[in-house]
Amino acid sequence: MKELAQARYQYLVTDRQPFLDAARECSALTIPYLLPEDDLASGGALPVPWQSQGSRGVNVLSAKLMLSLFPINTSFFKLQINDAEIAAIPNVDAQVRSEIDLSLSKMEKMIMQQIAESSDRVILHGAMKHLIVTGNVLLFAGKKNLKLFPMDRYVINRDGDGTCIEIITKESIHRSLLPTEFQKPLTSSEDSNSPGEDGPKFGVVGGSAKKDDATVYTWAKLDNGQWKWHQEIDQKIVNGSHSSTPKKISPWLPLMWNVCDGEAWGRSRCEEFIGDLKSLDGLMQSLVEGSASAAKVVFMVSPSATTKAQSLARASNGQVIQGRADDVSVVNVGKTADFRTASEMIASLTSRLSDAFLILNPRQSERTTATEISALIQELNEQLGGIFGNLTISLLTPYLHRKLYLLSRNKSIPSLPKGLVMPTIVAGLNSVGRGQDKQSLMEFVTTIAQTMGPEALATYINPPEFLKRLAAASGIETLGLIKDPEQIQAEREEAQQQAQQQELLKQAGQLSKSPIAEQFINGQSQPTDQETQEAPPTES
Repeated sequence: MKELAQARYQYLVTDRQPFLDAARECSALTIPYLLPEDDLASGGALPVPWQSQGSRGVNVLSAKLMLSLFPINTSFFKLQINDAEIAAIPNVDAQVRSEIDLSLSKMEKMIMQQIAESSDRVILHGAMKHLIVTGNVLLFAGKKNLKLFPMDRYVINRDGDGTCIEIITKESIHRSLLPTEFQKPLTSSEDSNSPGEDGPKFGVVGGSAKKDDATVYTWAKLDNGQWKWHQEIDQKIVNGSHSSTPKKISPWLPLMWNVCDGEAWGRSRCEEFIGDLKSLDGLMQSLVEGSASAAKVVFMVSPSATTKAQSLARASNGQVIQGRADDVSVVNVGKTADFRTASEMIASLTSRLSDAFLILNPRQSERTTATEISALIQELNEQLGGIFGNLTISLLTPYLHRKLYLLSRNKSIPSLPKGLVMPTIVAGLNSVGRGQDKQSLMEFVTTIAQTMGPEALATYINPPEFLKRLAAASGIETLGLIKDPEQIQAEREEAQQQAQQQELLKQAGQLSKSPIAEQFINGQSQPTDQETQEAPPTES
């Protein structure tokens, strides 16, 4: 008998459970609604952390990751020409290549505009939070938009190399929205919705299963370079739910924060600092409760006192009552020293968690410059290690290929020639590498100028080559931008000729203003003093 998705899901749940328990603990200490308990009813009460540092850290780090991976008003990818392919095409000069680059640049803007108009950035931001808190999240890139599956709504299986080869999702949907054959309620309380290639087949992701809800399982497998999947309801395959797509343009994007060898599930950033989070939460609880007790004012009246406790309790501010002041005392907790110790420890834990989640150097500004983005990416790379490499491989590249495929299929953009145009990621880890190259190049030139003087730059540095390397480090295409030596020489010769002509005109202007030139211009010939002296006397 053929195995069903429900049975396979229950089998893989066992491997997920320890990772799910750790993820829920991290969620309870940071953002509880990201991964609540299974039995939590819709709108039910969530755990309330005693500190906000965890939530603040997750929000700050997720925002910085989004800014570095998907920069605002800047493309995270570049459509580049394959030099090997275009070299084989005859009669492709620099002007033609420049026109191709310009067309590709316009296409990049079209693609980014399509992404900006969709809800992808919102979903991707949520995915960053899930990765930081739980370490795992599943994205489905459908025809219309992205869909996010929390860790408790799917199971996965990986091979020995860590490649995901199997995914099963589980969702809830009201039976009235299902085909007629599945609308009859079952005695079971389960059932749900899953997507076909173009998005959800029935409704949207639901919460806990209700009486009239069904559970839809979507079972996806990687088979010979193809992702194939179908949907099952009530242990029956839904007609017309079979779909498939090549691996390169697969809509299934299973993401992990940290990849651990031999484990099918990832480890989160919060799990790395779970000790500090738990300690901070416990200390904050003790400090808050202790401070509340210390702030409570309780008056004590001696049993043998003449002062009546009822009179004291009923007395308003400024009222005069009969009694003795010695009969009344105030209870004092006297834990100030203990509170100081707790406060110092809280400050230390807060500082460590701020470093862990990069809550550093807040900047008040309406705009963020490219230099700041580069510095931010460098900081993230130093703090997070190889997370950029992981997200570039598992998120940026497959998301870009899937997006190009969908936009091309919908005729939103022209189809890209196979082999001639290569989509290349220029954000994340790649931008870190370019930033380091640029910094090293500028430091090299600056060192020469400071140690050997500006004259050494003109003597030893080749300006055209320097400009090319600087442009490459900045990710700028130099075709048609930087002048070649022949053009520079021709412009210099033309400038020299113009300078000579201007000099001749200047000299001619000065000559025309001389007295002799004015005499010839005006048609007058006045004898000079010497001519007057040498002239013979006239006869009377």
